[in-house]
Amino acid sequence: MSSNDTDINNKKQPPVPEPTLYRLPIYLTYLKLAKKAGLQYVSSTLIAKEMGIDSTQVTKDLSHTAIVGKTRVGYQVDQLISVLETFLRFNSVDYGYLFGAGSLGTALLLDHGLAQFGFAIRAAFDVNPDKVGLNMGGVKIYHLDDFARLKEPEVNIGILTVPVDEAQRVTDIMVSGGIKAIWNFTSVRIKTPEDVVVQNTSLYAHLAVIFNRLHRES
Repeated sequence: MSSNDTDINNKKQPPVPEPTLYRLPIYLTYLKLAKKAGLQYVSSTLIAKEMGIDSTQVTKDLSHTAIVGKTRVGYQVDQLISVLETFLRFNSVDYGYLFGAGSLGTALLLDHGLAQFGFAIRAAFDVNPDKVGLNMGGVKIYHLDDFARLKEPEVNIGILTVPVDEAQRVTDIMVSGGIKAIWNFTSVRIKTPEDVVVQNTSLYAHLAVIFNRLHRES
């Protein structure tokens, strides 16, 4: 093998566009329902019809997984489910900690559906003495001050559900303790080093969109 071949093989693949990553789990859910309904094959056209998008977009999205459908037949449902679960890492387990065991945090602790997508919350942290020591959904809640002592090497994801005025302070604690990715449920845009992955999921932002669309013609 030439040095040029080695360089090509060692090149990182370009990142998958975020809109594609948002759509792939939706495809996966549809495929599981299709399998339950008895379908053995699905086409990009059928998937697109169910999703309300163009079939070329479905084909382009699925091309990131390297799977190829059969002409005039489409994709084998079981195979495509397996490929998507592997591609999205839903069939392996990543561990996380939850920071902020309020109403939203508690709901996430009790959401056992996360395990179906390859995510398990190992522990939770809070500062409320009424919360510390409790067990929610099989997850124990510790005091925030115990995070640095309890941090496990294999846990790299932090879920942020603290009050907005505590968001940045807790983020700094998470990052200094070795958290590499943060799922931010607050409405604050937190600041982190460039090598920390941040995904913002503001319920209130989506609510604002709902209100705007609902009352736009009022």
